[in-house]
Amino acid sequence: MTQWWFLRWQMLVVAVMFIIFLTIPAKSQPQTNLLIQSCSQVNATNLQNFYGNLNTTFGDVRRQLTNNNTYFATANSTRNTDPVYVLAQCRNYMSTRDCLGCIDYASSSIRSCGIANGGRSVLDGCFLRYESNAFYGDTTLPGNQGLCGNQTSSQQSLFETVVDGLLSNLSIATPRINGLYAAATAPVVDSNINTSTAYAIAQCSETVTSDGCRNCLQVAYANIRSCASDVTDGRAVDSGCFMRYSASAFFRNNQTTDLVPFLRDESSSNKGAIIGGVVGGVGGLFILLIIVLVWYRRSRRTAPGGGLYGATELQGPKDYSYSDLRKATKDFREENKLGEGGFGDVYKGTVKDGNIVAVKKLAIGSSTTKENFESEVRVISNVHHRNLIRLLGCCSKGPELLLVLEYMANGSLEKYLYGEKRGTLNWKQRYDIIFGTARGLAYLHEQYHVTIIHRDIKPSNILLDNEFQPKIADFGLARLLPEDQTHISTAFAGTLGYTAPEYVMNRQLTEKVDTYSFGIVVLEIVSGKRCTDIPDESAGEQYLLEHAWNLYETRMHLKLVDETLDPTKYKEEDIKKVIEIALMCTQSPVSVRPTMSEVVMLLSDRSRVQNPPSRQNVNMSDIRIDVNNSMSTTKSVSNADATITELTGR
Repeated sequence: MTQWWFLRWQMLVVAVMFIIFLTIPAKSQPQTNLLIQSCSQVNATNLQNFYGNLNTTFGDVRRQLTNNNTYFATANSTRNTDPVYVLAQCRNYMSTRDCLGCIDYASSSIRSCGIANGGRSVLDGCFLRYESNAFYGDTTLPGNQGLCGNQTSSQQSLFETVVDGLLSNLSIATPRINGLYAAATAPVVDSNINTSTAYAIAQCSETVTSDGCRNCLQVAYANIRSCASDVTDGRAVDSGCFMRYSASAFFRNNQTTDLVPFLRDESSSNKGAIIGGVVGGVGGLFILLIIVLVWYRRSRRTAPGGGLYGATELQGPKDYSYSDLRKATKDFREENKLGEGGFGDVYKGTVKDGNIVAVKKLAIGSSTTKENFESEVRVISNVHHRNLIRLLGCCSKGPELLLVLEYMANGSLEKYLYGEKRGTLNWKQRYDIIFGTARGLAYLHEQYHVTIIHRDIKPSNILLDNEFQPKIADFGLARLLPEDQTHISTAFAGTLGYTAPEYVMNRQLTEKVDTYSFGIVVLEIVSGKRCTDIPDESAGEQYLLEHAWNLYETRMHLKLVDETLDPTKYKEEDIKKVIEIALMCTQSPVSVRPTMSEVVMLLSDRSRVQNPPSRQNVNMSDIRIDVNNSMSTTKSVSNADATITELTGR
């Protein structure tokens, strides 16, 4: 009997310790770390009235936080000539006691503003502001800023890529969540399978609108992005919102938000799970352990870009009616046609909410395609990254299958390299396009919940937003094709000239196929020339890739540079490094090519490439086979061209 009770006691201790392990942060974080304190330049007119109102409102918000078990409170006192409006807010991961401690610290600190009729204190754990006028609807105001820490990581570039996807997801999801707050984590896994975790939150004042929150977080996201390239912790502070990321845990593992339902385009209500109750006896103890394990797995689920999901858990795209899309495109008029891709024509349209979109008519009509259409599109629609085109919705109920895509007014990179806009991109813009494309591919390969191999990376499938930031065009459509039809215009999925030799000849498909294509595209961006342009061999001309290798080996890299670029606007060492990275990506066998996350790290690193490329790793006959058969009949599209994808479980 004694042994039985001792066994029960041991099991209970194990269960309790397991729960404690899951709920205690990995490292204590000082929530009273003061980030910003500012005071109004205008003084109160009647100090007795002012201090009376200030004390009343400060006391009121503290009582609300104490008695209502809430994270947010406002109060005002407007009975005389010096009214006071106050807003207090804590981060939602804090306990009531810690919240009150942070607010007490902030109220004590903010009193240093003296007789100023306004002031604010922003701490890691809370926010306190008072003014003589109502300000509760303020979102973004002058003075918004990003605050960067001073800690760096040995895998900073990879960490930056993960954080960027995490913050992007938070900026999209948070405005749709009740309470305007979300916390999420994402694993950071390097090529040696070393794993760490990135933590991030986003929060808006509960008095702002969803649109106001969205606008504020977009500014915050832009402010905080610069931090992630250098340090492992950063904050973005604005009047109506707050963002933070860190490589150290500053909230508990069970306090993350499942962002997936809020990354689709329909409005969603916040969903959560609470585990509670008292469990007794040995049977109850086992149930407790099972519940804890299930809860732990669910609590680790965050947005795409960090966390593990099954495909069945993803939410679907917006379902458009065929008549609405026909009306949006003016009955698919020729004047609204953006171009023709390998999977069908693309049209510009304006949907009911006034947004401009791109509508793709899929030129694939098998019965199996229609049966699988919605399930396959559901997976793709949950891909969210600032360097990937968003799939907004679809229509499967009409005479044709339609996809609704994010519209990009600047069109494709193709026309800026060797089309009507040739010569208008400077070096900084080109480098940003290279870097953004690498980030997008790294996300598809390693950070989404399934591995996505694009298979058709080329300039016509890289679209540019209003700031000339790149977005890789639509993906996933190869899964909709019949097994005996892998491309509309060629015998395999991809475009010869951009496609890796091992895939052209042996159908060997890995993520490194995209790495090869990326390398070719980088050479085109640097040179402004097509990889498929047929050279005049009698004049000593060569195909682009072979020409690049020859210039590299003779240390004449700069002869590859597009003559339209202003040589005073770039550094020679930067050009040389980018060319070296591009050539590394085109090496064979595939084992010597870098992964796309490694490419991101190489591009981010300010030092020289440590292991430069070698032509010993390249079979030039393979390149000639690749290029000489490259005359694809696929026409380019200004907004969405033929894009082919492979999805495999991660």
